Amino acid sequence: MNLSNIKLHNSFQSKNVIKVITGIQNTSIYQIARIAKAADLANASYLDVSANTRIVKFLKSFSSLPLCVSSIDPIDIYNCILAGADLIEVGNYDSFYDKGIYMTSSQLIELIKEIKYLVGNIDICVTIPYHLNLNEQIWLAQFLEYLGVNILQTEGLFTNNLCNKYKLSGLTNSLSSSLLSTYFISNSVNIPVITSSGINSMFASTAIHFGASGIGISSAIKDNNNIIDMANYINEVKDYMFINNINLSQNRDHHMKRKMFVI
Repeated sequence: MNLSNIKLHNSFQSKNVIKVITGIQNTSIYQIARIAKAADLANASYLDVSANTRIVKFLKSFSSLPLCVSSIDPIDIYNCILAGADLIEVGNYDSFYDKGIYMTSSQLIELIKEIKYLVGNIDICVTIPYHLNLNEQIWLAQFLEYLGVNILQTEGLFTNNLCNKYKLSGLTNSLSSSLLSTYFISNSVNIPVITSSGINSMFASTAIHFGASGIGISSAIKDNNNIIDMANYINEVKDYMFINNINLSQNRDHHMKRKMFVI
């Protein structure tokens, strides 16, 4: 796995990536600026924003973080790359799901080919649709790796209009689906996987344990009242991930020592 941005490449290698998502439908410059400043303060890995050239130019004027634009529109993506975006994500299918539209593997593959033709060697992340069965998700992930996709992301379904008493259940189901996909896909490809959909500080280490190289967080950040609280929350997520990476490293060392002793 090679990414153009060295800092981002190293974060993926270390499995401590935190992608801060401002929202695919979010075009509020005020809200985006607050989230971006918090991400800068906490030294997050990168920002994920709507594919809007006005937003890209605005963030590039003050943020030092790599900037990812999310869309399924090749022209919007192309224009944002010209405006200064560093990488692309093809995903955020929520608007389609709300209309009962579910993209097939073949449709997604053709879309990726078109985008890669337009943008060349720009780093690209693709979200694997949750509605595909696990076998098809794995096949799609492997084919996307073959096409030269750099990063994969998993998702789960969380319906925003659920009644309050069902929201926690819906969120848990969404996260479980995303973690399950993360586990099987990360064991089937040689490119990094990001876990998204319902991730918060409590589950950050779980995602890494399931094979993710990083996580995407959004709503959990927006729940905080100000920039400092947002930055503190991102740092809290980083702490959980750091502890998990230490534990994984110690477990690997212990396993190797036992193996050497048996030999």
